Amino acid sequence: MLHPLFTEEHEAFRASARRFVESELAPHAVEWEGEGHFPDWVFKRMGDLGLLGLRFPPEYGGQGGDWGHAIALAEEMGRCGSAGVAMAVAVQSEMATPPILKFGTEEQKHRYLVPAIRGERIVCLGISEPNAGSDVASIETTARPDGDGDGHGYLINGRKTFITNGVRADFCLLVTRTDRGAGHEGFSLFLVDTDLPGFAVSRELDKLGMRSSDTAELVLDDVRVPASARLGDEGRGFVEIMWELQGERLVGAAGSVAGARLVWERTLEYAKERQAFGRAIGSFQVNRHKFATMATELEAARQLVYDAALAWERGEYPVKEISMVKLYSGLVVNRVMNECLQIFGGYGFATETGVERAWRDARLLRIGGGTDEIMREVISRTMGF
Repeated sequence: MLHPLFTEEHEAFRASARRFVESELAPHAVEWEGEGHFPDWVFKRMGDLGLLGLRFPPEYGGQGGDWGHAIALAEEMGRCGSAGVAMAVAVQSEMATPPILKFGTEEQKHRYLVPAIRGERIVCLGISEPNAGSDVASIETTARPDGDGDGHGYLINGRKTFITNGVRADFCLLVTRTDRGAGHEGFSLFLVDTDLPGFAVSRELDKLGMRSSDTAELVLDDVRVPASARLGDEGRGFVEIMWELQGERLVGAAGSVAGARLVWERTLEYAKERQAFGRAIGSFQVNRHKFATMATELEAARQLVYDAALAWERGEYPVKEISMVKLYSGLVVNRVMNECLQIFGGYGFATETGVERAWRDARLLRIGGGTDEIMREVISRTMGF
């Protein structure tokens, strides 16, 4: 039975997305992981197929779809064999661009959103800093009124780190402080072209997992932007980026749960074939019960994802539910990956099966986009603490 989030049309879309992923992305997964990079043509190809603008209006090049389409694509991208590719694409389609649609001017939408949906311009999202990760309120990057020229611009200074697509990005959705004394009302968002003087990639980070995606540390040294570069209202950046993070957490959880389900299926097949002590290892009660527990937890996580997405699609703003989705999914996905690697034994530890890669990639879900601890804090606040 289909969850109410989906219709038969969504399932037809899912089948089409799966064909693309399995035929055009998956064959390159090992190569891209080894190189620590995947080519830019992936963005352009997905743009041509309409996969980067599923929830955007047709007037900006989107498909006019909904959260059902976005979740289906996130799940199917798990089949590409490289979570780094899936994450980088999600930054482009579901993290850095939705704020442009929601808060941007028509000029900004046509200059940045339209080419991003086409895959012609790549975007990164500049939130985290060396001293401010999950604690977004501690961001130190500043955007001050620029006294030079016509006096209607800003001068941006600061550093950003752990920025997916940061090495290759053509522009950045940047979170800054425009008023240090205004608390949460002192933040503003900017759309910053990466070829501006003073904008530089200081280094590319080496990582445990997600190795096919580029992750950068960025430096902004007196980067001058016009007033038209500000996205949304001045002083509303904190609220605006908190809105963005809800979609980021939901899509990230959806893809990770689907990826874990694929590893579970592969492990189940292996356990039915692998012999030890004269019988299939899956026939031992300890392993049968592991599979039963994993299947139950994965299904629970998947239904949490679907329920939160459906609530948003119906016009709600389910912050508590999305926080629960991210927290629970992160715990479940990592438990499943760990159990599957254990069942594979030495073959799981070797790179030839891809299980170790999935195990490494999964760890980010409990950190990126808000740690487990932050999710628990958000949830507990809804209880009156």
